[in-house]
Formats: sequence, C-alpha cells, structure tokens
Amino acid sequence: MEINLKRGYLDKNKKPFVIAGPCAGETEEQVMETTIALAKTAKVDMLRAGIWKPRTRPGTFEGIGAEGLKWMVQAREETGLPITVEVANTNHIEHALKHDIDVLWIGAKTTVNPFSMQEIADALKGTDAKVLVKNPINPSLALWLGAIERLENVGVNVLGVIHRGFSDFGNKKYRNNPTWQIPIELMLKRPDLAIINDPSHICGNRHLLGSVAQKAMDLNFDGIMIEVHRDPDNAWSDAMQQITPSAFDELIGGLVIRNEKGIGQNAPEELEENRRKIDSIDEELINILGKRMDIVRKIGEYKKVNNTSVFQKSRWKEIVDQRIKLGESLDLSSGFIQRILKAIHDESINIQEGILNKK
Repeated sequence: MEINLKRGYLDKNKKPFVIAGPCAGETEEQVMETTIALAKTAKVDMLRAGIWKPRTRPGTFEGIGAEGLKWMVQAREETGLPITVEVANTNHIEHALKHDIDVLWIGAKTTVNPFSMQEIADALKGTDAKVLVKNPINPSLALWLGAIERLENVGVNVLGVIHRGFSDFGNKKYRNNPTWQIPIELMLKRPDLAIINDPSHICGNRHLLGSVAQKAMDLNFDGIMIEVHRDPDNAWSDAMQQITPSAFDELIGGLVIRNEKGIGQNAPEELEENRRKIDSIDEELINILGKRMDIVRKIGEYKKVNNTSVFQKSRWKEIVDQRIKLGESLDLSSGFIQRILKAIHDESINIQEGILNKK
C-alpha cells in the first residue's frame, strides 16, 4: 500500500484517515483479536499498538518489547492493513525497520527533547522511513516544528503530525488539554503536512472521545487515531481511554465530515460573502479598539498628573459584571467575554504603566 503523509492526500476517499488499535500490545491473542475485529468494521486505514510504552513512573507496564512487533506483522498479513508503532530510541528504530513497520510514530515525551530527536533523526538518515510526529508534552509550537525539521534535515521526507494535547497542571476535564490554537497554527505554518487527531490521549476517558473527534473533523484535520481494545476495562495500560471495536465502529460512523468548500450549489459564493462580512466587521472592531486605547491613554495622562494607581479594583469588577450581562443578552458566553476583557484590560494596563513611568 502506498502511504503518503502529505496534507490532503489521506482524505482522498472523502473520509478521515483512521488509525486504530490497542494502547499496548499485551499478548498475541489480544493483538490479533482486536485488529481483526477492527478490520471487519471497514473503517480502519492503519493499525496501531504500543510495543514500547514510555510510562511516567516506573513499576507500570512498559510494553512487551520487540516480541510484539511479530504480532503486528502478523496482523498486517491477516488484515492487509499497514501498521504503525511508537519508537523512542535508536534500539526501537533498529527493531522496527528490521520488521518493515510501515509508519513509525514519535511520542510526546520524545518530541519534547531535542537531543532525543536528533539521535532518532540520525538513526533514520538514509532510510525510507515514514514518520508521524506527536506534539511535545509542553505547549510549544517551536518544539514541535523543531522535531519535524530535525527529521527533514536528514532526508526523512514522508512526514505527518499527530495532535494528542498538552500537559496542563490542574486541568480537570482533559487528560491533556487540546489547546487547539497550536495545531491550527501548525497547519498555517506547514500546510503540506497531514495532521491526525488523537482523542484518546487528549480525553483520558472514553466518554469525551466523540466530541473531540468531531471537533477535529470540524477543524479539517486529516484523520483520527483511536485506542481500541477487545476488553478495555481489563487493559494493562490506559484502560479508561480505550473502547471496544463495536464502540469504535459507532464513533467513526457517527462523525460528520465537513467539506472545506461546502456541498450546496451556491456554497462557495455564500461562504465568501459571509467571509467578506466578517472581514468588514473585524476592521470595525480593530478601529474601535484603537479608539478605546486612545481614551485609555488620556486616562493614563490624568492618572500620572493626579498620582492615581493604574488598577482600580472596583471599576474593573463593575466593567466585567456589566459586560458579561450584555454579552449574555447577545448569546455570548461569560467565559468568552471574560477572555476578551482580560486581553483588553492587560493591554490597557501596559499602556497606562508606560505613561506613568515615562520620564
């Protein structure tokens, strides 16, 4: 099977490119039963399984090791589907290439380390390896791009990326915060790379998988990677985020796939008309913000003359309360209004502090 990881290639069949399989290969029987059940759904394009598991703390199941590669090769022979496994060091790469694994993926705990990425890049130099690069655990676009560039610098030219979310201390909803603006920015900077969403690692539980997968489709991601196990509750790792083959079939079948240009007869024209309206409104917004900051500067001059502090707690609370009520009357969420107000307020403080401290 030809595998191309360029943007737009994977969805040539008008469906998301789907990678699925167990979080970890545990036994030959478990791998074979799960992958064969997946193949029968006809919704899978590539099979996955963790062979080496970079666990955060010692004492947990860290993967079956190179023995599991034989099971993945057998799964490929039985189903006709290509296979992918995670590699984190040169030893993993040696074993994976020896077994002719179709696609390698590099995990978040490896992508975050430039030294590890360079060692992996050097090990892949001169090969025809195809590689998917997960985002680093840190919310850093620069680290993600750096990992990609290290591979490109040694001649790895069949590349794609996987968005699996970012570490976020105190976050209660997701295991790893999706922080959607980072993969969106990556799409803008590297429109040539296919981007796969990994709801399993973002969610950390099976109940949120559908909503995250749908959002990825709404944002025009190329594909989905889902962890599927024959018996998720008894999985040896990450049990809560895995689903059964039948649940997987239902999840993928329920996704609404958007066409970037729409499917209606007048869809492109209607879309462009509405975009022109948004452009016009955005211009007005920028002009209004400019006028607001002009007034902020006048207030800053007053405060400097009258030795008045920049931050007025009661005034800020009054603004927030009033604007939230106004926003709610226009069907705008309080969180959205607060984020906008905070950005405006931060800039207002910076401007006034510059005036007060100017000599």
